[in-house]
Amino acid sequence: MIKKGISHLGIFFLGVLSLFPLSVLYILADGVYLLLYFVFGYRRKVVRANLLNAFPDKTLEKIVVIEKRYYRYLASLVFEIVKMSSISKAEIEKRFIFKNKEQVQAYLNRGESILICSAHYGNWEWGTMGIGLNFAADHYPIYKPLSNPTFDSWFKKVRSKFGNKLIAMRQTMRALQASKGKPSMFSFGNDQSPSKDELHYWTTFMHQHTSVQLGIEKIAKRTGQPIFYFKINVLKRGFYDVDCIPLCLNPAETAEFEITEMHTRFLEQMIKDKPEYWLWSHKRWKHQPKPELLFTRNEMLKQA
Repeated sequence: MIKKGISHLGIFFLGVLSLFPLSVLYILADGVYLLLYFVFGYRRKVVRANLLNAFPDKTLEKIVVIEKRYYRYLASLVFEIVKMSSISKAEIEKRFIFKNKEQVQAYLNRGESILICSAHYGNWEWGTMGIGLNFAADHYPIYKPLSNPTFDSWFKKVRSKFGNKLIAMRQTMRALQASKGKPSMFSFGNDQSPSKDELHYWTTFMHQHTSVQLGIEKIAKRTGQPIFYFKINVLKRGFYDVDCIPLCLNPAETAEFEITEMHTRFLEQMIKDKPEYWLWSHKRWKHQPKPELLFTRNEMLKQA
């Protein structure tokens, strides 16, 4: 009961904070950046280790530059997410522009459905809200519920403001079945670490052995739905655009694990180009494969 009360108090505080204009929130973000990085050192060891392992060719000096840029962006991102509970449609449409969306909309206009691949890069939360405003189809973001049910319920409500229909990860197949017969968009954040009981694939990503979820590949092959990568570009503070890029239009014609490699390599290049906008404080590489599971892609294909 006490924990629930504290959660409701926290939600009330976040709601009040979200009423401030973004210009004020960004001033607060600058202060939070200093606290996170220089005072509390929030997950500094995790971020430093991730960056050193991901960029073995960079000097420590260059790693520190990326590290500081990341924490500065992370602080801004936190307040942009806080702003979600009061942000207007007009504000999202002004700050999050979708480019090259004609091919996506053509599928939807024909009554066909598509799959969206994305990642925890840039402001993916505003991006999710923007999809609900920019396309004439039901949008189902696949998400992992928070451990705190009170915050999970509040955050789900905020994320659903502009017509999005959030689906818990374990209910994806049921939602796909229920959406048959009408154009839909299912979006996946494919850089989350799979749990041990999920289907996953081991590959090399940012110079490290990495497990990757197979969900979007399995669904694409089963349904034949084309996959688009929604690539978020950070233009300046609080302003973004999204390239709607065809990743795989004929999934039935691909080899096993080919789609998984496609979106993994796509994200890898995004991160190499502008690393400060990916979620480095996430413990992405906390699980490592058992020696007997450490196959190359070709070895896995031979055993399939």
